[in-house]
Amino acid sequence: MTTGESFTTTARRAHRAQVVRAGARAGFVARGVLYLLVGALAVRIGLTGTSEQADRGGALEEVVSTPFGSVLLWALGIGLAGMALWRLSEALFGAAGPKGDRAGKRALSGGRFVFYAVSAFFVLSFAVGDRGSGAGSTDKQSHDLTSRLLALPGGPWWVGAVAAGVLGAGLWIAGRAVLRKYRKHLERQRMSRLQRRFMDVSGIAGGVGRGLVFAAVGLFGLKASIESDPGEAKGMDDALRSFAQTPAGPWLLIAVAVGLVLFGVFSFGQSKWREV
Repeated sequence: MTTGESFTTTARRAHRAQVVRAGARAGFVARGVLYLLVGALAVRIGLTGTSEQADRGGALEEVVSTPFGSVLLWALGIGLAGMALWRLSEALFGAAGPKGDRAGKRALSGGRFVFYAVSAFFVLSFAVGDRGSGAGSTDKQSHDLTSRLLALPGGPWWVGAVAAGVLGAGLWIAGRAVLRKYRKHLERQRMSRLQRRFMDVSGIAGGVGRGLVFAAVGLFGLKASIESDPGEAKGMDDALRSFAQTPAGPWLLIAVAVGLVLFGVFSFGQSKWREV
């Protein structure tokens, strides 16, 4: 390879890296918008008992009802696609930072790639007019998926395995937030003391709120597997509403919802200060 060819190859790789980093930062913004809207909807449910849908579908309905809603939908979908691209690059080439090329971290990035790729697909489908896709109730989707799994040989075990994975993910998310594991991914040298405190407050409260929602979905999934009843499975909307059925009443729902709002705010901070 000549010196000119080497320079061209290096330049192309640098350009691709810049595109991936830009996609990641756009993805954090898109994720932040969705969680901010879901949390706001859940707060409204806790305060008024409204029948609005506190999940991705409800958030997209809120977006499309605003001026320039269609443009915003495309921006959200493209942002999530950028997040998926970044996670795919981590799975293929390793993540930034020390030990980023470990097999476990690559596998985790691969799982996140699938999650964000599916999310981007749903949002973009909604943007092109498939209102039954991106805005579909997560509760109905959970029931449908549980029904399909239960119909398989050993169905309850499949449902239990998936539910245990979601429950474990929720506890993992909340635990990492409490331990402030997110700090090692932040470019803290660029941040002021106030900005660091802002990320700690929103990162801990937001991570715990998000983790509790995942854990609740997993617990209901386990109940569905034990009783072989798809009706016991719940998506984000029903899982959030279930917090209002506890002895703490609507206040626990509102607290978790505020956590989701803060996770949205935390995502905005990650778009600026996260190492990608």
